[in-house]
Amino acid sequence: MSSTPCHILAVVGTYRKGGIIDTAVDEILSSAKGNGAETRKIYLIDTVLSFCTNCRSCTQQEGQQYGACMLDDDMKSVLQELEWADSIVLASPMNAGTVTAVMKVFIERLVCTAYWPWGSPAPKNRNPQKKKRAVLVASSAAPALMARFMEGDILGRLKSAASMLGACTIGTLFIGLAAQHPHQGIGKRAIKKARLLGQKLAERRVN
Repeated sequence: MSSTPCHILAVVGTYRKGGIIDTAVDEILSSAKGNGAETRKIYLIDTVLSFCTNCRSCTQQEGQQYGACMLDDDMKSVLQELEWADSIVLASPMNAGTVTAVMKVFIERLVCTAYWPWGSPAPKNRNPQKKKRAVLVASSAAPALMARFMEGDILGRLKSAASMLGACTIGTLFIGLAAQHPHQGIGKRAIKKARLLGQKLAERRVN
């Protein structure tokens, strides 16, 4: 274990506090905290995030720092929290075959993680070395296996967001049949996996 505690930030795109996604994230963070990590959590529904206008002003500045956005909202403070973190948890239920709208807005705003000057054919990630680690959490009303094949690649979107943030995904938790009851909890198997992922995040940071 590293003598310096690992800093873990969860970015949660659910609309239901205390629901399945939120509970799974809490299990991950609780386990990580029990293994010496410092943890924080951001609910995207509690932030003010404007729609990206694709002006690309944030992509014109060279360097490893996130590009400055022209929009005056909470994205800057969210990015500051992400800078604090050594490891991240990205979590969203599946809505209409993909991440929630609030998570999609957050992901679109991550264009600031790229250097993409006018005239360049493609963006370049400002953090290509992947020094952070990430765990992804998702849920679906469909069975987990069916959801992965029939309702879109929600984990793929979250993994792409993690990569944009300079993080290598080290684990995923996908919870199927997540809409059987109005106030449904998570099963013992999901809890066990969540706690193992939390322990894994709390281990020695990527150098």
